[in-house]
Amino acid sequence: MNLYSSISPGALVLLLLIFPTLINNLAAKHGYKATIHHHHNLLPGKAMSNHRLQRAYIALQAWKRVIYSDPNNITSNWDGPMVCNYTGVYCSPYPNNTKIQVVSGIDLNHYDLAGFLPEELGLLTDLALLHLNSNRFCGILPQSLSNLILLYELDLSNNRFVGPFPSVVLSLPTLKYLDLRYNEFEGKLPPELFSKSLDAIFVNSNRFTDVIPRNLGSSSASVVVFANNKFGGCIPRSIANFANTLEELLLINTSIKGCLPPEVGYLYKLRVLDVSYNKIIGPIPYSIAGLAHLELLNFGHNMMTGDVPDGVCCLPNLSNFTLSYNFFCEEGGICSNLTSKGIMFDDRRNCLPNKPQQRSKKECDAVDQHPVDCAQSCGNSLY
Repeated sequence: MNLYSSISPGALVLLLLIFPTLINNLAAKHGYKATIHHHHNLLPGKAMSNHRLQRAYIALQAWKRVIYSDPNNITSNWDGPMVCNYTGVYCSPYPNNTKIQVVSGIDLNHYDLAGFLPEELGLLTDLALLHLNSNRFCGILPQSLSNLILLYELDLSNNRFVGPFPSVVLSLPTLKYLDLRYNEFEGKLPPELFSKSLDAIFVNSNRFTDVIPRNLGSSSASVVVFANNKFGGCIPRSIANFANTLEELLLINTSIKGCLPPEVGYLYKLRVLDVSYNKIIGPIPYSIAGLAHLELLNFGHNMMTGDVPDGVCCLPNLSNFTLSYNFFCEEGGICSNLTSKGIMFDDRRNCLPNKPQQRSKKECDAVDQHPVDCAQSCGNSLY
């Protein structure tokens, strides 16, 4: 199967841009680890001369043996030496010798495969893309994946992987896109994750706990999705360091608490901010009124109080604004007219006078009697 005819245009451009440089600059810098022991038949005839495809053949045959369920018969043609013809396997020319083909991409998304990842996958040292979204792969990631020094995109989402955060991904020097969502990973997120030059970090819908690392803003990512984990703690003020890159921040249902730090308003490139279904208290920082690119803003299902600033309702690109199920007590006239401008706006279940579907006076009075001090809401050590 030819990589250039089948892979998405974005991924193709990605490979064209990075593959030659990565091989030339990194192969010498990072030695391949000789930790994988294999006892397989060698490729016959001419294919033997291409040791890169030889290694790929060994890896793919080992993988096929531990794929226990293949309802779509995807691996039925994973036989013989022509690995570039295997379904889901993509080849491209080796930059230093364009007469040689190498396995540079594997895309097995949405094939409902069940099994695990064998150590032999570390032999796929030319791999730039590994996409395994929406299967039933389980277990832990093999440490041999650290040999994939050219890997640029890793998508393991919607599988059944377990264990602590897979530290092996931290050793991948060229990784830019990491998607671990919808698995069973647990424990802490390592601070080292945010020291890598990743462009996208998806860790939502796992079992991660503890607080969000304080060096969160050290990352250069444009998209960060932490939703549906149990982090707790507060959003660290260091998030301001994301200002030059972050465009989407989703912290839905992550058990975060305390006030929103005003530094959130420094993220001038932000288009999506969703902190719904948490335990956030206090007011909306007025600094958010400066986020001119913001399109979606969701504060729903928290315990926030105070006024809804007119400046937030005036954001020029706002198309969806949700502040329902909080305790906001005042809303300017500009905010009341958002729906007439075609903006989706939900302010139900607050304490807004003369508005329908609000909380009872008893609920609102109980919150009003306990004003929030944001300076103390998380303590200096975390906030």
